[in-house]
Amino acid sequence: MRELAPQVLGTLVRRYGQFDACEDAVQEALLAAALQWPEKQVPDNPRAWLVTVASRRLVDEWRSETARRRREENAAALELPVQAHVADHDDTLTLLFLCCHPSLSVPSQLALTLRAVGGLTTAQIANAFLVPEATMAQRISRAKERIKSAGARFDLPPEPERADRLRVVLHVLYLVFNEGYMTSSGPVLQRADLTTEAIRLTRLLHTLMPLEGEVAGLLALMLLTDARRAARTNVDGSIVPLDEQQRDRWNTAQIEDGVALLTRTLGTVPVGPYQMQAAIAAVHDEAPSAKETDWLQILALYEVLERVSPGPVVTLNRAVAVAMVNGPRAGLALLGTLDNDYRMAHNHRLEAVRAHLLELAGEPVAARESYLRAARMTASLPEQRHLALRAARLA
Repeated sequence: MRELAPQVLGTLVRRYGQFDACEDAVQEALLAAALQWPEKQVPDNPRAWLVTVASRRLVDEWRSETARRRREENAAALELPVQAHVADHDDTLTLLFLCCHPSLSVPSQLALTLRAVGGLTTAQIANAFLVPEATMAQRISRAKERIKSAGARFDLPPEPERADRLRVVLHVLYLVFNEGYMTSSGPVLQRADLTTEAIRLTRLLHTLMPLEGEVAGLLALMLLTDARRAARTNVDGSIVPLDEQQRDRWNTAQIEDGVALLTRTLGTVPVGPYQMQAAIAAVHDEAPSAKETDWLQILALYEVLERVSPGPVVTLNRAVAVAMVNGPRAGLALLGTLDNDYRMAHNHRLEAVRAHLLELAGEPVAARESYLRAARMTASLPEQRHLALRAARLA
């Protein structure tokens, strides 16, 4: 039903418009299916069944005059035969592009995508981003109104705009995955529900757009990164750094899928940042041990990535690779180029990496100070504890 929900919603929005009303009707149809299918069996054409029930609920809502009449007509609608011919057209891709409309802010794009395409409840989304449910409900409602006022049509963007819009869609899915893999705040390090949903939606997008290299690259990156999830924390929830993880706990099936996907993609389409990040993740995942990691190859890939998609986070990660190849002093020198970058002013990872490289360089006092500064800058409790412990070890 989670796969069918955005298809049914897309069909209704295409037919009737009125995003809010269509979404309510789809939710009611899904509830009816959840109650009826276990007893009566899944229909031969479950998508058509849902479209029929949701459409009748929608029409009933528009025509009803009282709550009593709504209940009576809705009950009767469930007994009507399913429409024999529902166009075999999947509107999920169009719905995904609509939810990532450029008129929306990034938080609104995230929320609306998870609500309409991902099928998460408002409460689940609010919990994931640590905001009150009422706040998230308002954000989603405003996003729908903003799309309506912007005059957005339920169609795929015209070809000249499609590449730019696809970048927005990929960025939203990337942010959903990152928030799940390393939560920005709160008591837990990772949210498996968000990473799983991001992977599912990206896999769906890859099915719909199999020739798009960056879609394949993002899916590979997610699989290769998520493969390490079980080894990232101890039983008590404390963080285990990459070089200390038990690699036999990594998900080898996911690694194989990610590598295969990347192998089919690289060299066949123009290279993009997600493909490069996936290639770096693959080098880490295929190394038998931390000591056997091919840092020369990783550094070369980061240099390509910095040409393809320059930015402070790429430079931060390249500094680690430089340190592993040319020594911690060289990494610290590169890291110093970010000190005056306003985009990193409140990023605790800059101080955390600096602390790690200072520790490798044999400067425990300076390293301890940087670990403590990094701990004060993050809202993630597991990261606070991890950084504080690193600092305490150097006291």
